Amino acid sequence: MSPETTPETASGTAPETRQWTPTHGDPYRPVAYRPERMPQPESLARAAELRARMDERRTVRHFSPDPVPDQVVRDAIACAATAPSGAHQQPWTFVLVKDPAVRQQIRAAAEQEEQLSYDGRLGDEWLAALRPIGTDAVKTHLTDAPALIVVFQQRYWLGPDGTKRKHYYVDESVGIAVGMLLSALHLSGLAALIHTPSPMRFLSHVLDRPENEKAFAVIPVGYPADDCEVPDLLRKSLDQVIVEV
Repeated sequence: MSPETTPETASGTAPETRQWTPTHGDPYRPVAYRPERMPQPESLARAAELRARMDERRTVRHFSPDPVPDQVVRDAIACAATAPSGAHQQPWTFVLVKDPAVRQQIRAAAEQEEQLSYDGRLGDEWLAALRPIGTDAVKTHLTDAPALIVVFQQRYWLGPDGTKRKHYYVDESVGIAVGMLLSALHLSGLAALIHTPSPMRFLSHVLDRPENEKAFAVIPVGYPADDCEVPDLLRKSLDQVIVEV
């Protein structure tokens, strides 16, 4: 049984779904948490499998236009929304964009900003860092991919009556959620990339988002194109990224 539902009643009616409401100022109400401990051999096997599968993840910029299962994407977003957040304020909104006309509008605005960046706004050092990746101002992935997930960070809570309350550790919280989203998409057989046109203010206008939300990333989602290519890159080894004390 999901922790968000109550058991079905004797009359056979559907279970009651609990909806999140702001908890600002509420008293601490603990509940028991007793997950079953996984046997060590199973834990080792799962960790090894996960490590191998995640090592296959690549950022994809060449997408097939083939549609992807809506529920797979929705489940991946639901996984991302389980991320830890500052004071459990969950300061994120995921806008799923499938409408071709809206995706075209986003691409046109993004390419306008990207062209300015590649024409000099980025600076020589940043352009040199991007050279091995093979990117430019043309962003075909924004219209080739059958779906975009535009992630917004909620800088503060905005109530229906205009009440505002500060959110804490917003960048960190949303960044963790996006990492979990990429993992969930990959483990579900889909490809994605993080696209961050700068500045991104146009996304709030195109998607009609409220004043408390700020665009964080655009994530095209789909299957790799049949002729997909990726840069020949090498990840750091474990001993290059871990320090044991």
